[in-house]
Amino acid sequence: MTGPLDPLLHAYRPDLADRRLQGRVRADRYVEGADWQCRVGTLPIRGAPDDAAPMTTELLFGERFRVFDRAGGWVWGQCEHDGYVGYAPASGLAPELLAATHRVRALAAFVYPQPTMKHTPLDVLSLGAAVTVTAVDRSWAALATGGYAHAPALAPLGSYRPATDPAGQAERFLEVPYLWGGRSARGLDCSGLVQVCLAECGHAVPRDTGMQEPVIGQPLPADRWDGCLRRGDIVFFPGHVGFMVDPTRLIHANATAMAVTVDPLDRVVAIVRAGGGTGITSVRRLAG
Repeated sequence: MTGPLDPLLHAYRPDLADRRLQGRVRADRYVEGADWQCRVGTLPIRGAPDDAAPMTTELLFGERFRVFDRAGGWVWGQCEHDGYVGYAPASGLAPELLAATHRVRALAAFVYPQPTMKHTPLDVLSLGAAVTVTAVDRSWAALATGGYAHAPALAPLGSYRPATDPAGQAERFLEVPYLWGGRSARGLDCSGLVQVCLAECGHAVPRDTGMQEPVIGQPLPADRWDGCLRRGDIVFFPGHVGFMVDPTRLIHANATAMAVTVDPLDRVVAIVRAGGGTGITSVRRLAG
């Protein structure tokens, strides 16, 4: 047996574990699991099978979730895109896997029951969601899962090109509410903002701040933190993270404003320290 594995990134409980972990963790039984797919705009992932449990992250439409257990309207499993483990309402998932043809490029896109904006929307899709389009008629895209989305809000996968400015992607979320565990245009937290914006730039990164800090880009030496920061640098604090928009200002989803805001970096450092934190813990820079 090796050392303990992070249960947020490895699916194991005393009674049940991912078969791939057999020999690495102890459990009463090991199962293969089956991939299901998110069928709603956003689906909460919680730390316990209880609507009152805090949301730890969320799935976006079209993302896959590997299910290891089902009980009482909940499934326990692992997000395919970042390996995060938790409980999801089974009602928002389907065992049928559809191959995506498009991804949402707008910050948000409504799904309508008919190809007209005058009907009440069925759902709302967020930036980065994956959809399967069966037909396009004028400016409307028919979805394989039902309903219609405004075609210009979608990008065909074959023509999709990653963005090059993660800070610019973050600026699209300005004033979006802060939501613990959120990853969508309806609300998101600091690490969710970083994950979604980097995904738009072609970088798949882990979910939580502590997971992101060791692996994103390359560390900038501490003697270059003062006066040498540039747009797109990723600044980490204890439990917090954001992008530099210029050498002195940070864009971040934060609980101080309860929204995504741009603030002087010095002010953010002061707030973190006033709360008992140590200030900046690292600055990471993407290659290029």
